Amino acid sequence: MSDVKPGPFQRSLGASAVGTPPQIFNFVLFLGTMIFGILGAARGFDEGNVSGMLASPNFKSLFGLDPKKNSAQEIADTKGNIAGMVQLCSIGGAFIAFAITDRIGRVWALRQLCVLWIGGVMLQIFAQNLGMLYAGRALAGLGIGQTTVVGPTYLVEVAPRQIRGLCSGMFSGSVYLGIMLAYFANYGSSLYQTGRVRWQIPITLQVMFAGMALVLSIFAIESPRFLIMKGKHEQAAKNLSKLRGLPIEHEFMQSEIATITEALEKERAIMSGRTLSGRIFEIVGTHSNRFRLIGVGIMIQLLGQWSGANSITIYAPEYFALLGIRGTETKLLATAVFGIVKLVSSLVCAFFLIDRIGRKRSLYIGVGLQTLSMLYIAAFLTAAPEISDESSISSSHSATVKNASVVGVICIYINGFGWAMGYNSIQYLINTEIFPLHLRSLSASIIMAVHFANQYGNSKSVPAMLLPTSEGGAGPAGTMWFFVVICTLGLVYIFFFLPETGGYTLEEMEDIFNFPWWQIGRKSKNMRKTGDLPRSTGDNESVVVDYEKSEGQHVETMSVHSNDKARR
Repeated sequence: MSDVKPGPFQRSLGASAVGTPPQIFNFVLFLGTMIFGILGAARGFDEGNVSGMLASPNFKSLFGLDPKKNSAQEIADTKGNIAGMVQLCSIGGAFIAFAITDRIGRVWALRQLCVLWIGGVMLQIFAQNLGMLYAGRALAGLGIGQTTVVGPTYLVEVAPRQIRGLCSGMFSGSVYLGIMLAYFANYGSSLYQTGRVRWQIPITLQVMFAGMALVLSIFAIESPRFLIMKGKHEQAAKNLSKLRGLPIEHEFMQSEIATITEALEKERAIMSGRTLSGRIFEIVGTHSNRFRLIGVGIMIQLLGQWSGANSITIYAPEYFALLGIRGTETKLLATAVFGIVKLVSSLVCAFFLIDRIGRKRSLYIGVGLQTLSMLYIAAFLTAAPEISDESSISSSHSATVKNASVVGVICIYINGFGWAMGYNSIQYLINTEIFPLHLRSLSASIIMAVHFANQYGNSKSVPAMLLPTSEGGAGPAGTMWFFVVICTLGLVYIFFFLPETGGYTLEEMEDIFNFPWWQIGRKSKNMRKTGDLPRSTGDNESVVVDYEKSEGQHVETMSVHSNDKARR
């Protein structure tokens, strides 16, 4: 291996980076991960902008949200439709990404989704009626929905396994960069602008970021794994050489190219003559793949989207109002601070936690923080329901209620920290790293379709859930108790069933899922340490990677164990 001494960054990675050439942590890799990582800002901007749009007096007047002209139920329905339209159409976007990502490549997929995103935002800016607004948000959704497949897929394919969590964390971190910038744009615009421009100006940030990603794609390097899949081995080797900062002849390069090529040849042999329906059957018809799809991918989306954190992001000003914050500008300022908390926490997790303490532990701590914060808010709103009535005057509340309200606001921030550290850091990364390459785009598209379907359902239902029980809702307290239950179920699921995938190569992931499904959560954490590498359980062929370390060198030897049992 290289005689170059590891730098501070490599040393910070600990044992996982021992024997790794320091050249692989380079500017070219950073540029590629940044270009695809900033796609996460698409969701962040939309979720942040829509909260400001819904709080704007002019927007309310133009699009049927005026309480003087519309009933509470009508406003709740319209509000849910506006907020949820992007999520609804993002389902289609996720499947578009599946259809084209493996055909035109990751870079061209990025370019076309940016065009759709920009077109949708422009329609929203110049919307003259509710129908035009819906059309703009629908078109933007087709682009934004693709980002959650294209971005994470590229990131996990080009990142060295030692920093795969960090590189993928750039995507989830960009979500919060978009949220924070959108929140502050909403707040700044509310201070100095009136009329239509008050909500139009913040949306223009989306055009700027989409345009930046489109222009920077000129410098993006196509995924070597995609090129090898297309039979372009020479170009794949050149691209991998640029991404790793090493000559093609270097033993680290030769090892990685051989590992990728052998895994792809194995997958190509498995997939020979298989149609789309055949790939779908492979996902749902084999035990290990079915657990990856349902037991990991879909379960994380279900529990994450209904944990309450996403609804807080979209309807943040209203949540602060429930806890006694009064005044549009004050609520938007509190929301902007919330954006800072989420961004900082996502960066802390990406740089210092997810690759060091593992995906599972990071998620468990994050969901634990969500559970405790939601529990306090639910108990507070149950004990002091009058605080959520915006018509009440804050001076009429007792000192105890006011102090408890402040703690409730802090709990909103803690909840945001927990979400950024937990579900949001994991949901994009783990979906793309647990599946073999020939199933990665399809499975990621299915999972993200479920993600957006649940996000739409959440965005649509929360305004109605927050209505008083007398108007058919669950009330603020009832809604919070619902979120507490979901968070608690999430803790149980993570502890018993979620596998630890950190530190394993994408080609090595098969070993984890060859355990019986009820043992995956417990055995995956120490699989390499104990040498407990299972053979095939009958579902798939098992790729076993043996690691040998001698005199500071790291050698990978891959052996393929054929499946002698009939497929179930």
